[in-house]
Amino acid sequence: MAAAGGGGGGGGGGGGPSAGTGEDGGGDGCRTVYLFDRREKESELGDRVLQVEERSDYTRFRASVCQTLGISPEEKFVITTTSRKEITCDNFDDTVKDGVTLYLLQSVNQLLLTATKERIDFLPHYDTLVKSGMYEYYASEGQNPLPFALAELIDNSLSATSRNTGIRRIQIKLLFDETQGKPAVAVIDNGRGMTSKQLNNWAVYRLSKFTRQGDFESDHSGYVRPVPVPRSLNSDISYFGVGGKQAVFFVGQSARMISKPADSQDVHELVLSKEDFEKKEKNKEAIYSGYIRNRKASDSVHITNDDERFLHHLIVEEKEKDSFTAVVITGVQPEHIQYLKNYFLLWTRQLAHIYHYYIHGPKGNEKHTSKEVGPFNNIDIEISMFEKGKAPKIVNLREIEDDMQTLYINTAADSFEFKAHVEGDGVVEGIIRYHPFLYDRETYPDDPCFPSKLKDEDDDDDCFILEKAARGKRPIFECFWNGRLIPYTSVEDFDWCTPPKKRGLAPIECYNRISGALFTNDKFQVSTNKLTFMDLELKLKDKNTLFTRILNGQEQRMKIDREFALWLKDCHEKYDKQIKFTSFKGVITRPDLPSKKQGPWATYSAIEWDGKIYKAGQLVKTIKTLPLFYGSIVKFFLYGDHDGEVYATGGEVQIAMEPQALYDEVKTVPIAKLDRTVAEKAVKKYVEDEMARLPDRLSVTWPEGDELLPNEIRPAGTPIGALRIEILNKKGEAMQKLPGTSHGGSKKLLVELKVILHSSNGNKEIISHISQHGGKWPYWFKKMENIQKLGNYTLKLQVVLNESNADTYAGRPLPSKAIKFSVKEGKPEKFSFGLMDPPFRVGVPFNIPLEFQDEFGHTSQLGNDIQPVFEASGLSLHYEEITKGPNCVIRGVTAKGLVNSCQGKNFNLKVILPGLKEDTQILKIRLLPGPPHRLKVKPDSEILVIENGTAFPFQVEVLDESDNITTQPKLIVHCKFLGAPNLPVYVVDCSSSGTSILTGSAIQVQNIKKDQTLKAKIEIPSCKDVAPVEKTIKLLPSSHVARLQIFSVEGQKAIQIKHQDEVNWIAGDTMHNLIFQMYDEGEREIHITSTLADKIKVNWTPEINKEHLLQGLLPDVQVPTSVKDMRYCQVSFQDDHVSLESAFTVRPLPDEPKHLKCELKGGKTVQMGQELQGEIVVIVTDQYGNQIQAFSPSSLSALGIAGIGLDSSHLKTTFQENTQSISVKGIKFIPGPPGNKDLCFTWREFSDFIRVQLISGPPAKVLLIDWPELKESIPVINGRELQNPLIVQLCDQWDNPAPVSQVKISLIKANNLKLTPSNQQHKTDERGRANLGVFSVYAPRGEHMMHVRAIYNKNIIEGPIIKLMILPDPEKPIRLNVKYDKDASFLAGGIFTDFMITVISEDDSIIKNINPARISMKMWQLSNSGNRPPANAETFSCNKIKDNDKEDGCFYFRDKAIPNKVGTYCIQFGFMMDKANILNSEQIIVDVLPNQPVKLVPKIQPATPAVSNVRSVASRTLVRDLHLTITDDYNNHTGIDLVGTVVATIKGSNEEDTDTPLFIGKVRTLEFPFVKGSAEITNLVLAENSPGRDSTEYFIVFEPQLPALSRTLESYILPFMFYNDVKKQQQMAALTKEKDQLSKNIIMYRSLFEASNQLLDEMKCRVEEAKLKEAQLQNELKTHNIDIPTTQQMPHIEALLKRKLSEQEELRKKPRRSCTLPNYTKGSGDVLGKIAHLAQIEDDRAAMVISWHLASDMDCVVTLTTDAARRIYDETQGRQQVLPLDSIYKKTLPDWKRPLPHYRNGKLYFKPIGDPVFARDLLTFPDNVEHCETVFGMLLGDTIILDNLDAANHYRKEVVKITHCPTLLTRDGDRIRSNGKFGGLQNKAPPMDKLRGMVFGAPIPKQCLVLGEQIDLLQQYRTAVNKSNSVIEDLNRQLEYLHTPDMKKKKQELDEQEKNLKLIEQKLGMTPTRKCNDSLRHPAKVEMTDCPIPPKRMRREASRQNR
Repeated sequence: MAAAGGGGGGGGGGGGPSAGTGEDGGGDGCRTVYLFDRREKESELGDRVLQVEERSDYTRFRASVCQTLGISPEEKFVITTTSRKEITCDNFDDTVKDGVTLYLLQSVNQLLLTATKERIDFLPHYDTLVKSGMYEYYASEGQNPLPFALAELIDNSLSATSRNTGIRRIQIKLLFDETQGKPAVAVIDNGRGMTSKQLNNWAVYRLSKFTRQGDFESDHSGYVRPVPVPRSLNSDISYFGVGGKQAVFFVGQSARMISKPADSQDVHELVLSKEDFEKKEKNKEAIYSGYIRNRKASDSVHITNDDERFLHHLIVEEKEKDSFTAVVITGVQPEHIQYLKNYFLLWTRQLAHIYHYYIHGPKGNEKHTSKEVGPFNNIDIEISMFEKGKAPKIVNLREIEDDMQTLYINTAADSFEFKAHVEGDGVVEGIIRYHPFLYDRETYPDDPCFPSKLKDEDDDDDCFILEKAARGKRPIFECFWNGRLIPYTSVEDFDWCTPPKKRGLAPIECYNRISGALFTNDKFQVSTNKLTFMDLELKLKDKNTLFTRILNGQEQRMKIDREFALWLKDCHEKYDKQIKFTSFKGVITRPDLPSKKQGPWATYSAIEWDGKIYKAGQLVKTIKTLPLFYGSIVKFFLYGDHDGEVYATGGEVQIAMEPQALYDEVKTVPIAKLDRTVAEKAVKKYVEDEMARLPDRLSVTWPEGDELLPNEIRPAGTPIGALRIEILNKKGEAMQKLPGTSHGGSKKLLVELKVILHSSNGNKEIISHISQHGGKWPYWFKKMENIQKLGNYTLKLQVVLNESNADTYAGRPLPSKAIKFSVKEGKPEKFSFGLMDPPFRVGVPFNIPLEFQDEFGHTSQLGNDIQPVFEASGLSLHYEEITKGPNCVIRGVTAKGLVNSCQGKNFNLKVILPGLKEDTQILKIRLLPGPPHRLKVKPDSEILVIENGTAFPFQVEVLDESDNITTQPKLIVHCKFLGAPNLPVYVVDCSSSGTSILTGSAIQVQNIKKDQTLKAKIEIPSCKDVAPVEKTIKLLPSSHVARLQIFSVEGQKAIQIKHQDEVNWIAGDTMHNLIFQMYDEGEREIHITSTLADKIKVNWTPEINKEHLLQGLLPDVQVPTSVKDMRYCQVSFQDDHVSLESAFTVRPLPDEPKHLKCELKGGKTVQMGQELQGEIVVIVTDQYGNQIQAFSPSSLSALGIAGIGLDSSHLKTTFQENTQSISVKGIKFIPGPPGNKDLCFTWREFSDFIRVQLISGPPAKVLLIDWPELKESIPVINGRELQNPLIVQLCDQWDNPAPVSQVKISLIKANNLKLTPSNQQHKTDERGRANLGVFSVYAPRGEHMMHVRAIYNKNIIEGPIIKLMILPDPEKPIRLNVKYDKDASFLAGGIFTDFMITVISEDDSIIKNINPARISMKMWQLSNSGNRPPANAETFSCNKIKDNDKEDGCFYFRDKAIPNKVGTYCIQFGFMMDKANILNSEQIIVDVLPNQPVKLVPKIQPATPAVSNVRSVASRTLVRDLHLTITDDYNNHTGIDLVGTVVATIKGSNEEDTDTPLFIGKVRTLEFPFVKGSAEITNLVLAENSPGRDSTEYFIVFEPQLPALSRTLESYILPFMFYNDVKKQQQMAALTKEKDQLSKNIIMYRSLFEASNQLLDEMKCRVEEAKLKEAQLQNELKTHNIDIPTTQQMPHIEALLKRKLSEQEELRKKPRRSCTLPNYTKGSGDVLGKIAHLAQIEDDRAAMVISWHLASDMDCVVTLTTDAARRIYDETQGRQQVLPLDSIYKKTLPDWKRPLPHYRNGKLYFKPIGDPVFARDLLTFPDNVEHCETVFGMLLGDTIILDNLDAANHYRKEVVKITHCPTLLTRDGDRIRSNGKFGGLQNKAPPMDKLRGMVFGAPIPKQCLVLGEQIDLLQQYRTAVNKSNSVIEDLNRQLEYLHTPDMKKKKQELDEQEKNLKLIEQKLGMTPTRKCNDSLRHPAKVEMTDCPIPPKRMRREASRQNR
């Protein structure tokens, strides 16, 4: 539904005859229709005037249009109104009125290519006269009315946006920037906009919304009252058809209305100007007529006036808007401009007040509520002012916080809502708000229009000052009509809310604290300018008006006056607060009060009252109390459960009476009883005077002596004398009780005496007495003698109160006196021993500490000299001295005597100190032996005799000076023997016992033959003061074995073999007759016994004949055969006393000469032409190979040398004297075949052979193997491979192959010769051979040369030159050849000339046998984005070959359609060489020109005119601003060069009909010039009283007459409707209204059925989709061998899923290999983890060997960055190895796609065994694949894994022939390193269990993944089956619903209404609508490739309508 977008009264008018002609639009004769042809841009600019006959219908009108415009009747076009409503059979009569403007368009939504002008009339309505008294705006109470005029325009916008679903945006722009034109005011909204007809209605003065309903267009109904909403906020406030125009002309001189409805492409523009009206009046023209300009959005070409150049910017903004209305006011009054600028804040605040509830919703601007966008919170009113050189002022009314309603709402504490029901339908909602007294002031907000009153300065006796009148003279209620403020009307009050004459429930001033608002609906009249209500107060104060209160949204009938009074009282008590309570202390109960009032009481320590602050502790005086209280504030009480600061009207204060010393009382009085006038100084003076009477100090005397002086130090037990005490006040008067009469006996004064001992554990009271005053005697205390404890004391005298014993009175201490003194110890009377320091030893001095005490046991000190006396049984004692002072010690006490044992003996030591009262004490001590003093040694004799080799024991005792055996630590006794070397030292430890046996090892003196004397010295090294003891020892020789001797017996002679002698003997011989003898120390031979024989051993044989040994014979010695092997022979004897040995060495001597021996020193190979590098050494040996010195220099001639091919000329033989050998050098062979050569050496009867290997000479040539003849060129096609591989062999100068490896081979060639594979380095293998492979050659045609070069020992060896003859490739395409007629012109919609394409090869020949599908043609329109073909370029394939076509290889593109649109196009042909590469031709640029002129068309299709033959020109205008142009069949503009005329003729639908309407001037035809390709018809008007049948459709035929053109063009025909009967039209109006209602109902019913059918179609489609998805998934499941049965599907699927899930879970739970090495905790994303955790390997054997191979790296942590690596390094103190990825040089990493090395150039070089595979390919990476590939690429490189060692060795042997072989691993656990080394423990992997978990884990089993896929598919299938069942169920439910009785009934109703419509149409004489509306019944079918899916719809809405 289109509706108004602005204008007075909402503008929402419909169509119909223009106002001003009243209701006689269909008068007699024809209707004039103004027709704009806007189908093409080149159409004529002006309009064509068509006369439509009275009886004409749509068909005839269309024919007339075709005829007038020269259009073919078959041409497709639409005729629409300017509101884009298509003229059809059923709306023709209603729409095509006299003077109507119509468009001829290609489609309803076509853009308006050029603007049009629409004639309109806007005579004032008759209401102008009836209601002319209330028009002007006027000022009231000093308010400028300008904001209220702007409000009128905002009203229009609010109405226009009322149906917006989103934000309702209204902008007021004050354009005061002189650089952009003269000042203007623009009001713009995003409402529904106005059609041109509605814009026409807006211009009609006084056409209110109520009087428009008969004139509405057919798609509108009459005015419908909005439904009731809260506060009547229905936006229905644009009302009377007056305000908009009044406001516009109040603000300025001219208004431009610009509007665009939501469903239209066009923008309608109307200008009303005071200047224009005056001009028309002057020229005697019709004042209320003008033009509406219809144009496309953002088209501002018509703005030419500089004063309005700001409009360009406003119009450009239209592009973004779907619908809008803009009111632009120019000629703004200067005083208005000044006001708007100077009072910007004031009038925007006024507007915010007027629309407060529209902006903020029914509750208004409550600051504490959220501001979410909703139905009452979506209006944005924004005001912006633009001035030159200043920043724009922009304010949104929502952001204004100080408009009056906001202030009322937010200062109110409570509200009272009510409703008033007035007679009729009038309803008034009301609200009263209470503004409490706060902060010592009224909170009722000030209004600028009602300035604040002067405050009443008079004080009164109460607690606060009252402002008499908060509201002052202002009325209570502001009045709102339909939610907007009516500013000049207010209601003073109602009877029930006026102040009562007698005192009511609330104080009288509370009635002045209320404000209110009344909200009326539109049943109350307001003036047209909405400034005042006409009758509101009268109606409200009528006695029949019923007031009800609204509580919680519900109306409650009750006595409104009573309710109000109670509410007001409640507000006063709750919210009026005059005293500010601060410093909250808590809530208490007060038990001293009656139970009802005990609590809660909030306590405070301060108040703020009447501008003064009262705090706790402040001195105050009361008034109106008996007696008056003087005191200090304790706290304040406020009844209620308050928290924090609070304002209240009452409260109590607690006062402590002063001086507290006198009174000690607390009084509580109302706060109001505080004397606010008294000064604090006066209260203070009164208190001080009272204080002087209080007790002030004590007077103390000592009548009996023993005075205690302050800080005196006294010995313990000293007495303190008796005390006499007086209590004095400040005046020095003695007193015994407190002053004052009311105290009684309780205020008697006593004196308390206390003696307090101060100790570390706290103070202890030791004496306490209280003394009374006896009247006659004073306060008295007796003598004290019992103070004995040491320490600091205080004697304290304190005045206390009788009975209570309190030492304070009212918080003030009573007089007291304290004397501090201390007590010290007395003289010593007794003693005790201190802590002793044991042990005590004989002869060692020790100290005895003494402690002295006085008579009370206090520690004392020794003052005078004392001589101690010691007594102990069996001891002699003496001391050195006794020290005095605090630490008394008897020093140097020494005790001597026998103690019997090392453990010591107990003694009682009596100590006597003469002179003390108690002078004797016994000390018990244990006395230990003293320190060592002497040694006692046994035996006692001086000389001791022993045999050599035996040990001697001594008994030793260590004694102290009293001969007690003593001990001490480290008491070690030594015995040193003197008189021979190497004698032992005896040591014994006597530390624990003091006595022991001193002995040690045997005394052994070497080579002793007779007696020897030794000295023994026994001493204690640690005790130097103990004298050593010496003894003499006589040593006798030993009788044990002492010497062993060996002899060799030769014949009768025995030769001695000395120890370590060397014996020469013939090699291989045996030594016989070896004997031995043994002697003791005295050189006495010892007879060998069996015992001695067992102790003899030899090292040359394990078995010894014992019998021989007893005879003194040794076993025979076998001499070694080699002279190099010497034999070491040893004979040994060992017993307990001695270990003897005798040894000799046997040296073998050579035997007789036996052999000649030759030895080759140096390499055994000799290069051809070279001498042998080494030499051959010749020697003579014996039978064991020992060299014999048989040669001499003369032996050289006897040496013979012979060999096949030996060149003897260079032989050199020399005698080597130092080695006794002959050296042979210069061995050389004559060149010949390489191989082994034998040389024969002879000397005397001896001979020997030696073999050398003759090898080829050094490389000197490079030869090609298996290569054609080099002299001739080898032909090769460009890009093809050479026939043979290029194999190079190194040879020596005799053409023998030179097996030199690693020689670099390179190919030398020119740059234009390219070989692939290129840039490969080749090196020779061990045979001296290099296979360069098979090359593909790329080079220009002709002969090219290349040669092979080798570099050996930095020398270049040139190889043979290879000649290649390059032939072009006849099969390689290099370009596309395109042939076509270049002179041909390309006309739009025609056919291209033939294109012939050939593919040209390198040899310029045409390539044949090409698949035509690989040739394509692309065409696209050229654009600025470059000449690359766009993605949407049109692609053509080539045509089939015809019989007469040229030879094979030509491709034809025939009959390809030229585009219909004129423009520049690009054509390019392409040949697809392979999937990735396309060979493109050069681009062909073609210009597509227009085709032959065919028809005359309007640039913009005008609406179908509806005219009458009345006097009004507007009603007779057929066409306005119609531009006609010529186009070809494809709507391309053409005929620019044609010149001629266009003849307009009116025709009826029946050719015989002669009574056709006539143009103005009573002519039937009109001519218009046709130049530059177009004709412009500005105006086409029917003649007044023109003939023509009423309600008939006629046609204006525009026929082009162009002499230059031989053919006839199709005319343009514009149909129009003609009426001439006014009365009939009035009769038809009622029928039309009924027909419109029926049409509307039918459309609604049809849309309901259509929506149901579309929903049904969509459901069917969804069923199909669901079934298709189900079938697809079922097929996928079948591929996984899963069949689903047709019945019981869901149970089967569920069971299957359960089984598969359990299988998967079992597989997951199965134990599999895992890495048990703990992973590194990933502290950040930069840590990947340990290498052992990064990869997984499925095969166990491979996992074992790879894990072992990487064993040293498995624990390494991989990080992304070096920083992260360094962090881990630091955390682990360098123990953790780390590998940062950013430090890896990635260029050397292996290519993971590289083939295994046994592939060369993609071909298998040899067939491997053992299943080789790169080790890295066996790894799978769970995460971070890219990073892991980097890590393992670096660690494993190209490592290959095979089955076993044999397979690996075979593989390596073959690979190294062609390339480097990487490390090989075997699944058996062997490793062959990249250098070929294998074997040994370091190259054999241990078993898996020995790897200790440092092994790569196994991945999840593949079966588990397969199960995962199956489970996923089953779950998808289950969902699909459920969905399928669900949609089938929905479909069945919908089908059932369509057959319900309710739907059948609706179908019946539709049929009945269609029947009624047909009858009405027959009465109206209209073409039935059915055939035109059949499209509603049968929607057009959309072609779809798949299942048809209906467009989206509102299903919920459809269902709602259905039900």
